[in-house]
Amino acid sequence: MGKLYKDSKVELTRFTAAHYDFIMNLMSLGRYAHFIKEVVSLMHIRPEDKIIDLGCGTGRNAYLMVSYLSEKGRLLGMDISDEMEKQFCSRFKELTNVSFLKQRIDQPLELTKTFDKAFISFVMHGFPHQVREKTIQNVTNHLKPGGKFFILDYNEFSLQDMPLHLRVPFKITECPYAFDFIKRDWKENLKDFGFQTFHEHLFFWNYVRLLVASL
Repeated sequence: MGKLYKDSKVELTRFTAAHYDFIMNLMSLGRYAHFIKEVVSLMHIRPEDKIIDLGCGTGRNAYLMVSYLSEKGRLLGMDISDEMEKQFCSRFKELTNVSFLKQRIDQPLELTKTFDKAFISFVMHGFPHQVREKTIQNVTNHLKPGGKFFILDYNEFSLQDMPLHLRVPFKITECPYAFDFIKRDWKENLKDFGFQTFHEHLFFWNYVRLLVASL
């Protein structure tokens, strides 16, 4: 399947998808495993939570989330990549409370269940803004009252004020949509979709944020 948004870098090639976990380890200089473990701990997952992981990839993050769940808890992973589906399903083949849905996260979801928590990791910045809004609306439609939306992505910051040794790699590796993403006030954007309270946790010199939005 070709890229729907030609400037996006979150719609991965087959090669990148097949080696995604290795690439993340390499790009983070080996820090990703500890980092994502801390992020998941900040979700305060309860044993019976129902979680949807949007753009779930290989299931590496979901695997940490599932470790907090009891048999009554559930996790649904969603991705469009055939390669990610293969890796995700292989990782969870022994678990009956984890499922996978191959579908774009920015297209209308027709799910019969609602969720306590929704999680999305380094995906939102890679889409045009109107596509991000469609994704947020999907989340709003499928969260329970009081549900929480966890957005792990870039924080809001000025690219011009970023140190040169960080700014140059960012400009080289990121897509044009990311430059728009970091300029927006995401708390105000999320308020338009009914989210009322917010908490945030900052990482990597405050350039990365876990934003927790509650209905």
